[in-house]
Amino acid sequence: MSIIESFRSLFRKHAPLPPAPGSEELPAQPIKPKNERRKIERREAIEGTRALIIDDSKTVVVTLRKILQSSGYATLEAFDAESGIDIARAECPDVIFLDIVLPGMNGFAALRLLRRDPLTKDIPIIMMSSNEQATEQFFGDRIGADDFMKKPFAREEVFARLDKLVGEDSQLRRPEPTNTAVSNGQGV
Repeated sequence: MSIIESFRSLFRKHAPLPPAPGSEELPAQPIKPKNERRKIERREAIEGTRALIIDDSKTVVVTLRKILQSSGYATLEAFDAESGIDIARAECPDVIFLDIVLPGMNGFAALRLLRRDPLTKDIPIIMMSSNEQATEQFFGDRIGADDFMKKPFAREEVFARLDKLVGEDSQLRRPEPTNTAVSNGQGV
């Protein structure tokens, strides 16, 4: 047999091997279409809703941009808190994704400034961190974060967080505050 014939024999289709004795053939599993990503229905924000992503990781920014743009969101991006605050003041986005650990000013300081500014105080803000510590969530809640998202995140996680902020009119808005310290008469 020549070398070429030997090579061709390697790629010939062979009959399938019979099942091993005692093994049972499993029924074929149904294949889900690739475009069926959603596990649950969600309320969509209006096409063109603007999201500002403030994160120093280009990977996180690109990933979040792709996830949001695939559902009709327009994205704005900043790689540090100072630039993010400037963009938020100039553009008044509908939602902000804000990382906690940033170069220069951290996310908590940026959150405080955004909440004190009349132009940005009502914008929903979702804090992000790769370190899911209860103290970070608590501190973020105390100074005005609307939600917290742990990195790395999946597409479903992003939309679960946004779904909490989408009203019946498909507009993003901050949830009503539920401060137990104030309602208990303890003050803040």
